[in-house]
Amino acid sequence: MNELRTLLTPEALTLLDELPPYESKADVLALVSALRKAGHPAELVTAALAQSKLRSRASVKFGDFADSMLFTEAGLEQATRLQVAALHAGRYRVAGIERVADLGCGIGSDALAMSALGIAVTAVERDEVTATLASYNLAPFEDTLVVNADATDIDLSFVDGVFLDPARRTAGHSNTRRVSSDDYSPSLDFCFGLAERMPTGIKLGPGLDRDLIPDSCEAQWISVNGEVVEMGLWFGPLARPDIGRAALLLTADGMHEMTASSNAPDEAVGELGRYLYEPDGAVIRARLIGDLARALDAHPIAPEIAYLSSAELTSTAFAQVFEVKAVFPLDVKTLIGALKARGIGTLEIKKRGVDIDPAEFRKKLKLSGPKAATLVLTRVGNERRAILAQRIDHRSGH
Repeated sequence: MNELRTLLTPEALTLLDELPPYESKADVLALVSALRKAGHPAELVTAALAQSKLRSRASVKFGDFADSMLFTEAGLEQATRLQVAALHAGRYRVAGIERVADLGCGIGSDALAMSALGIAVTAVERDEVTATLASYNLAPFEDTLVVNADATDIDLSFVDGVFLDPARRTAGHSNTRRVSSDDYSPSLDFCFGLAERMPTGIKLGPGLDRDLIPDSCEAQWISVNGEVVEMGLWFGPLARPDIGRAALLLTADGMHEMTASSNAPDEAVGELGRYLYEPDGAVIRARLIGDLARALDAHPIAPEIAYLSSAELTSTAFAQVFEVKAVFPLDVKTLIGALKARGIGTLEIKKRGVDIDPAEFRKKLKLSGPKAATLVLTRVGNERRAILAQRIDHRSGH
């Protein structure tokens, strides 16, 4: 808290805004020396440089907005990416909801996106330090209020809808750890209880036990550049008609979404063909692999393994695609000879359905040579196999 008091002074904020972009630890050491020689107190320099480092990291989530925000390490780690927060906010605007309580607002990323769309937000955060930073980040919006309180204590009679981001890690501002769903704050029971009374959106981790998802909502898994970042549950007018499961991919070339009313039935297992597809994690989490298989005229290569295969190539944004070059028994000696004969010294190793540490497995292969390839360790039918393949760019088809 003392560092925050130091940071929230005109002198510290001015220094922070004047600092050059954070580059490396070596540059910081030289900068600290220069700032101390210029007469800046040590505690002020420490606070400003710590924020400068966090702002640099935050640019991945917030772009240029990071340069005018304040963070804690844990707050940044748990904050919604601004691109995703804008999609959340868009649901409230489309539903005509004008007043939202953001319960568990963290540093304010979702409240910021809603406020930017003209929605009046009451942002509630029980941690005093985090609430203070949220107040700073949301200060430009006149209709947004930050309240330092427990989410379960707020009177919601003045809002039209709620958004919840339950704390899924231990309390603190750094070095936090994940907790089980039984220990979320506020609890899932509290969140689902609100959803029975009013329009509600709940941001949760993508790995939440699917048996906990209520039947009455739309569940949407979102991946950003191949990383599944969240599962959102949407109730009432915030849920889209006839959509129970959705996988939304945000990539360098745009947004791509698969939707269904419920889990998609799987296709029957078939032979390994010329092309191998690895569905995006959001598609896997949403249980839409069967729909993707039918769209690709493909099939699984083994029971309960999320690899699909086909004889013909179909371009898709919903899976990584590989051309199969050879198939071997999953045997180290066999693979050493095969990779050496092909001159493969750079190897991407992927695995599903086999208990193997790719890093340790790589050490055993004695790789050397100028060529690169992908090795997929998995099951084909009921057999453990190593599939040697070449990655295909779905945008270019080669």
